[in-house]
Amino acid sequence: MTTVTVSSKFQVVIPEDVRSRLKLQPGQKVIVIEKDGVVHMIPLKPVKETRGIARGITVQNVREELDRL
Repeated sequence: MTTVTVSSKFQVVIPEDVRSRLKLQPGQKVIVIEKDGVVHMIPLKPVKETRGIARGITVQNVREELDRL
């Protein structure tokens, strides 16, 4: 775990080991979410990277609304 400091302009530097693991690039967008006092930074992925994530999914075992409680 690495500690970073918030600058006077409220900026932080993402440590190099985290940047490399997440493959962050300069100029890449990051979503910032605060929940229960914890800040989450989520890299925004290009739409091209999500292509094919649903490949092979079938609707065979999808429940009908009548089956729900």
